[in-house]
Amino acid sequence: MLRFSQILFAGVAMLFASPLFAQLSVPEIPYDSAPNLLKLPDNLYMGEAVGVATNSKGHIYVFTRTGSSNVTTGTNRAFVRSSSRLFEFDQTGKYVREMGQGLYGFIFAHSVRVDPQDNIWVIDEGSNMVIKFDPDGHVIMTMGRKPEAIRVPAAPPPMAAPFPAPGGNPPAGPGGGPAREGAGPGPVREGGGPAREAPTGAGAPGDNFDRPTDVAWDATGNIFVADGYNNSRVAKFDRDGKYIKSWGSRGTLPSQFHTVHSIATDAKGNVYVGDRENRRIQVFDNDGNFKSMYINVGAPWAVCITPGQHQYLYSSNSNGTADMENGEIYKMELDGKILGKFGTAGKQLKEFGSVHEIDCRNQNEIYVGELTNWRVQKLTLHLEQAK
Repeated sequence: MLRFSQILFAGVAMLFASPLFAQLSVPEIPYDSAPNLLKLPDNLYMGEAVGVATNSKGHIYVFTRTGSSNVTTGTNRAFVRSSSRLFEFDQTGKYVREMGQGLYGFIFAHSVRVDPQDNIWVIDEGSNMVIKFDPDGHVIMTMGRKPEAIRVPAAPPPMAAPFPAPGGNPPAGPGGGPAREGAGPGPVREGGGPAREAPTGAGAPGDNFDRPTDVAWDATGNIFVADGYNNSRVAKFDRDGKYIKSWGSRGTLPSQFHTVHSIATDAKGNVYVGDRENRRIQVFDNDGNFKSMYINVGAPWAVCITPGQHQYLYSSNSNGTADMENGEIYKMELDGKILGKFGTAGKQLKEFGSVHEIDCRNQNEIYVGELTNWRVQKLTLHLEQAK
């Protein structure tokens, strides 16, 4: 049976790797980067810029790992808080305000998104929470629950497969929490025991997230949560946060995942999942039925779909946190056809240091949040000059 599954998967991979999915020549897209984009006040600094998003006014939101971790230790547990920060800038990059300073659910930032109503959603990997702010900065919905304590030292879930990030797993940070991308805490629920409900990564029904990574919505407001590192699933909720269903488990077959790192939806409600360690984008219909996969754009650390009548898909084959390999970003049609690519890993302007999130509200003017360069870049693409 195992041999048959391997042969079947090999056949599926060959199918999706043929003509459309295996372009021999990819045009290079010329682009510019705006220097000195964000202006922070004195004595306020940017850390790892893991999340970036814009609203309808062009304001820029950055979710960053730049706070001071407050750790209270017990005999074998540590209580961690306040190491994520959410900054808002206007369309010129001028600092506007900080939102959620000292918030209970801010531990280890992962991404930020802005919905069509200009609500701001943050995904905190350390607290296992998705938090929704209204445009005025008030918390109006929470999903998931922050662990009451974190094990010291952190322990992997029983029977779980290893899940290293590109570049390897760095040591754990204070309190057993993740010191860098790819390492993570082993949260325990009330009463003790590991948070993982299923060793396969299928998770438990509901918003019992285990290191979630991203969020997206369809046209009716249904919520899709990428969950994530320890779980290997997509969880679907209605617009009010009521659980509908989830799909996925840990593995390499279609509809299985190995680090659900990014997620986006198109106008038809299809769901695009950045399956990072499997180095592919998987596409599902609105109910989670597998439709297609794209295996020719490297490891999708960040995916984004533009609005408008003709939508485009961006995917970043980011370099790992300990190397300077790859780093290019692809612009694609929704069917997987590559229109071009741009960028490479590096530390200078127009180079990328582990792109962790992309905002593509305007199809040829995008923002990228960089993990290892501690910055956001605004990029203007010149697709008409692509060669």
